[in-house]
Amino acid sequence: MISTREESKEHSAGFVIYHEGKDGKRNYLLLRHRAGRHWGFPKGRVDPGEDEEAAALRETDEETGIKRIECIPEFRAVSCYHFLRNNKPTRKEVAYFLGHTDKKHKPRLSDEHTEGKWLSCANAQQILTYSDARVVLRKAEEFIIGNS
Repeated sequence: MISTREESKEHSAGFVIYHEGKDGKRNYLLLRHRAGRHWGFPKGRVDPGEDEEAAALRETDEETGIKRIECIPEFRAVSCYHFLRNNKPTRKEVAYFLGHTDKKHKPRLSDEHTEGKWLSCANAQQILTYSDARVVLRKAEEFIIGNS
């Protein structure tokens, strides 16, 4: 068992970004990370003095070039997981917000990512690498449907 005193902690924030076409079809933006080759959402560390939503907006801009995001109020999903960074146990907590963009921007990827795709919820569920990301996407989709 890992002692919490030995464990470092990281706090990140990101967006589940979606776009709805004129046909009413909703697509979500996923990114493929260069280092781990995993698929997920834009996210990154919350800097000291920065709130989560500001960090999520900044990271999304840095990782995708998308600046115009409407943050959907009342949605916040948290994902927690553990990993090793430099052989040191690390607990990461990521707060995800739900964001709408008015067009399907072709992402301008940062050096951290190799690919970006807009996918339907069903297709995104198929390629998201980690189960916690699939849970976050399911919550986002249920929130949108429940508030339509």
